[in-house]
Amino acid sequence: MLEGRQVAVIGAGIGGLATALAMARRGAKVQVFEQAPRISEVGAGIQITPNGARVLEALGLGPDVARTGILARAVVPVDALTGRDVTRFDLSGHQPAYRFFHRTSLIGFMGRACREAGVELILGTRVVSFGPDGTVTTTAGRFPSDLIVGADGVHSITRLLLGNAPETPFAGQVAWRAVIGAQGVAPEARIWMAPGRHVVTYPLTDGMLNIVAVQERTAWAEDGWNHKDDPANLRAAFSDACPKLREILGHVSETRLWGLFRHPVATRWHNDRAAILGDAAHPTLPFLAQGANLALEDAWVLAAACDAEPDLQTGLARYQALRQGRVARAIDAANANAINYHLSGARRVVAHAGLSVIGKVAPGAFLRRLDWLYGFDATAG
Repeated sequence: MLEGRQVAVIGAGIGGLATALAMARRGAKVQVFEQAPRISEVGAGIQITPNGARVLEALGLGPDVARTGILARAVVPVDALTGRDVTRFDLSGHQPAYRFFHRTSLIGFMGRACREAGVELILGTRVVSFGPDGTVTTTAGRFPSDLIVGADGVHSITRLLLGNAPETPFAGQVAWRAVIGAQGVAPEARIWMAPGRHVVTYPLTDGMLNIVAVQERTAWAEDGWNHKDDPANLRAAFSDACPKLREILGHVSETRLWGLFRHPVATRWHNDRAAILGDAAHPTLPFLAQGANLALEDAWVLAAACDAEPDLQTGLARYQALRQGRVARAIDAANANAINYHLSGARRVVAHAGLSVIGKVAPGAFLRRLDWLYGFDATAG
């Protein structure tokens, strides 16, 4: 049971705030430790798919979701070299809806909901370690807890303290993130596919366009989200693209670059007093838009499992058992997309032709292949 338990959450990202809110709603006393001086999120855009949206609605955030997000109409694969739409996959039939968000807006209303639920947000404080008795040692002092939740991302200290290996092989790809002004953009996610690279674009509120570009390379960039790069390098990587994509990239004045790494799914998700979730447990490559959505699912399942069991140890074991297989399947699907987006030669021609035929003959067939992902309801168990 969580009623009256003292819970320490490490990290005030999407997964951490969802965990804090889910546990506070079940009667826990929750403290969130965030090393940044304010609640924010590096990066601009994020896609919340129906499986993640179900958790936000169950947390009572449905009105904020509807008010803040952009309703996504379609995913459109595009030949980045010719500018031709390969096909179009309609998203309008999903319930809850598929939406595009500015990360700052999403984190903002989640943080407000946490404060209203009595969660204590302790900012500008880094967690150094935690002990077997649940004591959390931070740069601001020591805090007792019954349960510690590591929602501290790909560089998770909690993951390491649980005894997981730190190996992170380079995936052979780097990614750029940027935002530009762009009025009147259709509410679609466009995937501009080229040999060995691709770009994803979709609109944000306030007339902005989110850009994520990925390129295969043997040299690697430092793992992380916040390394400045010259926009000329981004443009050079797509110098042979169609005029429309070159025009979009031509408006980029500031960009961030990071290396993509194949972090293994953690072997140990918990001990008697601590657990990990989201990127701390199972980082995924950004080719299925599921990083935040899986973290939202984790948060709900962790809170529900710990609340349903009389002791935390049983609840934590149940949480890992419920989640490990699903996230492994999602990661495998993301890895497959990393290959499919970057095809070249005859394989590329055949794949694009196949997508075009599917889009015309059986437009719902492709997305039905993702029913296991989008149709999942973490709140139903």
